[in-house]
Order: sequence, then C-alpha cells, then structure tokens
Amino acid sequence: MAPEMNDGETHPGRRPAPPAAADAAAETEPAAAPAPQPGPGADAGAEEPGVDAGVEALAVPEADADADAGTPPAPGADGPDEADGPDEADGEDPDAKTPSLPGSHAGPGTTPAPDAPGVDPRVAAVRRVGAAGRRWRAVQLGACAALLAVAMTAGAVAVGALRDGGGRAVATSAAVSPGLLAGGNLDAGVTSLQAHLRTQPRDFGSWATLGLAYVEQARTQGDPSRYPQARKAFDTSLALRADNDQALAGLAALAAARHDFRGALADADRALEQNPYNERALCSRVDALVELGRYDEASEAAGTADARRPGIPVFTRYAYVHELRGDVTTARRVLAQALDAATGPGDIAYVATQLGQLAWNQGDYPAALAHYARALAADDGYLPALEGRARAQAASGRREEAVKGLEAVVARYPLPGPLVALGELYEARGAAGDAARARDQYALVDAWTALARANGVDVDLDTALAAADHGDRAAALRAARAEWARRHTVHTADALAWALHVDGRDTEALGYARQATATGYRNAGFLYHLGMIERATGHTADARAHLTSALELNPGFSPLGARTARSALTALTAPPAQTTPRTTEGGR
Repeated sequence: MAPEMNDGETHPGRRPAPPAAADAAAETEPAAAPAPQPGPGADAGAEEPGVDAGVEALAVPEADADADAGTPPAPGADGPDEADGPDEADGEDPDAKTPSLPGSHAGPGTTPAPDAPGVDPRVAAVRRVGAAGRRWRAVQLGACAALLAVAMTAGAVAVGALRDGGGRAVATSAAVSPGLLAGGNLDAGVTSLQAHLRTQPRDFGSWATLGLAYVEQARTQGDPSRYPQARKAFDTSLALRADNDQALAGLAALAAARHDFRGALADADRALEQNPYNERALCSRVDALVELGRYDEASEAAGTADARRPGIPVFTRYAYVHELRGDVTTARRVLAQALDAATGPGDIAYVATQLGQLAWNQGDYPAALAHYARALAADDGYLPALEGRARAQAASGRREEAVKGLEAVVARYPLPGPLVALGELYEARGAAGDAARARDQYALVDAWTALARANGVDVDLDTALAAADHGDRAAALRAARAEWARRHTVHTADALAWALHVDGRDTEALGYARQATATGYRNAGFLYHLGMIERATGHTADARAHLTSALELNPGFSPLGARTARSALTALTAPPAQTTPRTTEGGR
C-alpha cells in the first residue's frame, strides 16, 4: 500500500495493495457454516424488470488464451464442473437467458488482438510484451497460474459471505473455490466464474466477484483493457440486486484502480451503508482518503476498519498512515505483528514485502533483502518482492543482479515503475547499447500510459513523474498541474514541484516541494527534489542539509538521482574557487 496504492505498479516508497488471497481468505472464512440465503423479500423465481435485457447486453470475454494456457485449477480447488451446479440460494431462474460470454469472437468488451487494424502500435507493444511474459510464466510454473501481484490499491477478489450487523448473510459465489483464488490461480478462477455464470446468470454475487477478478487481471497483468469488462460485470450484479455491497465495494475498487479516488470514496460509503463490515469497502475508504490527501480522516477510517474487521489488509493500511506521518517505528511494529499473524503464502509474501519496502525506504538494505527473501520463499513469483529485491540489490552495488531481476519483471508485466527503474539502471551502467535500451523502457512507459488512458485510467501522476526526467517536460508539467487540481497529497505536491523545477520555474516549485515533506514522511526522493530546488533558488544552507539528509536516509534511492545529489552536494560544500584578480593596464 502506498501513496499510489491503486495503480498497477510499484515505485520507490509505494506499496502494492494486498493480493487477492489476503482479502479472499478474510471474506470467505465466515461463510463456511451456513449457506447463503436470498435477501429479505427475494423471490426465488421472480423476474426483475429489465434485468435479463441488461445482462444480455454485457458481453464479457473469456480470459486470454495465453493467460489460461497450462493453468489447471489448483489442487483441491473446485473445478468448473462442480461450480456449474445449481445455485438455489441465489434464486436462479432455470429459464433465465444466459449472458453473452464469447470466447471465439469479438464482443463489446473483447480486447482486440495486439496487431489488429486500428490498434495504437504503442499499445500493441505493451500487449505483446505482456502476452510474451504470460506465456513464459506458464512454461516456467506449469500448474501455478498468474499470481496476484501489484496493486495501486484495493481491488482484491472478495469471495465468500460477509455478515452485517443484523446477521443477514450476503450472497456468496459458488463458482470459485476460495482456495483457487487464494492460491493465486486467478486466470483459472476467471474461467470457472465465466462457466458458472453461463448456467447461473442471475447469481449477482458471482458477477461481483468476476468484476473484482477483472480488476485484478488489469492490475497484475498490466492490461487496463480489463477495466471496462469489470464495470460491465459490476453493473450486471447491481441490475440483479441494487443493494448488494459486494458490487458496490467492487465499484470502489475499480474507481481506485482508475485513480478516481472521489468516486472510490463515494462507492465505498455506499457499500458500507449496506454492510458496515465489508472489509473491501473499509479498506477502499482508507485508500481513497489517503490518495485525496485527507490524512486525518484516513487515520480515523483506519481505526474504524481495525475495530470492525481487524486483519492483514487493515493492519497494512494502518501502518502506512503512520509511515506518512514519519512514525516509522509504529509502522514497522504493526507490519511485524501482521507478519506474525500471516499464515497463507499470499499474506506472508505481501506483508514481508511491505516490511522490505519500509526497510528500503530507510536505507537498511540488508534488512530489506532479508524481508524480500522471506516473501519469495512464500511465493517465488511475487512481483513486488522481485522488483523490491532488484532495487535493493542495485542500491547495494549488485547492479548486474538488479538488471537481470528487473528485466524478468518487465518481461512479464511492463508497468511504469519497473520500466523506469530498469531504464535508469541501464543509463547508470552505461555499457554499449544501454542508452538505446533505456530509451526502449521509457517508450514502453508511454505505451502503457496510452493504453491506460484508453481504458479510463487517470495516469497524470505517472506521466508527470516519468516525463519530467525522461520525456516531454511540458507534458510533465501539464500532467502534474492536472493531478494537483484533483487531489492534494504529498506525492502530487512532489510531482508538481519537480515538474516545475525541470521546466525552470523554481520559485513556484519551492512551495510545493516544502509541502511534500511537511507531514514528516521520510522519503529520500522528496528530500532530493527539495534540495535541488533550494539550490536553484539560492537557499544554499537548506539545499545542503536536505541533499545530505536524502543520501543519509537512502543513499541508493535512485541510480541517477543519487548520483546527481552527490554531485550537487559536492559543489555546494566545495570551497569557493580561487581566482586571479583582474588588473588594468595602468596597474601593472
């Protein structure tokens, strides 16, 4: 979890959201005893006006063939045959029409082939890289399917029943075994859900779960084209039952993933009106408040979530709220307690990675590497841990290991964070061909941005951060101003400050850079930006202090930024150059 807790990548200091396994387990455990029942007043055979027509209009494609190849259900998981049985609890109409779920022809929500006519070549490049990575992973891991990895926020797959304060059971999906999703077999889970919904099209809980699964696929596979499909699934679920909190919480996760944090907050509040104990909605509410810069309210929301649904997803958010205020000690203690409580591989990998990122932010690379090792021992393909380990290796001087590690990450999922990090490592190494390799990484960032925008994702913060250092500076400033107009957070303040700096507007930049560090958040990148801006505006003593603090806190915060910071600090601390006084002709 981190400032950008909802995006599909991890940058230095950013925290991915918990994998679906963490939330799935929490959501499903209470459902083990009683079977879910229809909501009050539900008629098992009743037709809801307009519902069938609305469902028929939603064409939800099957998972990509590349992703599904070689990914059988996890051992012990319910396969499609079991899941396709009748679902009496949901009040299915046996004569109800089945929604269109095409697998062999294009439908309204179908993702076009990468090289199809009319597809932006940059978008095609991202899709080809992602598809190649998925094929590689299928070969390497065989029965283990796409794991649940990065997260900009919430959006985990919530399966199973929750009970609200009144004891009413919320409908659960029988389509997917919790073990299937908790085990990381997301693509197989999607396929099973789709098969179930062909025979039980009025199962509103399964439509909500399918929507959340699509959100996860978008984030973990680097393909935002899944987001429109997720929206269709949630709309179908709400058409079947307008008050179901599963779909409303899913809409909050979708809005957060698209960086529509005001929308995420509104949808989370709607879900909590129906079920105050919906863990997904409680967590999404914390995330949205953090991303809107409303940190005091976020702290209160984290406390509420902890009181209602204590568990790993809530603990990690509680820790991050403290980290934002500079209280690293509390953040570390809470995460350590969460790790002690973690039992499943997904939870262990997630929390250990959080501890690794916290240690990396403080420049404690041995501790960071130890935490990443524990995460990878639990799940050897967990992408945030692989990326974090590569960053820690780079900061420790193990550059070649870091390059290979990041190359493996971006080969699977070409997301902006690791793409920029790999490009900078190429630049810092400076071997033959590295300059061209770096340009290729930055070009893929632009391609991912185009694909994300086309699917309703606000990527202005990502654009500002990447373009300021490696692209169009004017575009960086436009994006940073647009993001600042939407939300005032420490990260948007930092991005706007840096975009102004590289555009030569240092006087204006200074206020934003100081605002970015005002909460006490210990981030070496922020301190570096502030120091460079202070140097440019003539605040020499302050610049020297902040550049020193950045390098003392995390000397390897960025392969290029740290090098620039050291050079600037050397220039600031060097004694004035001795010059020979000029004389006039008569003075000789």
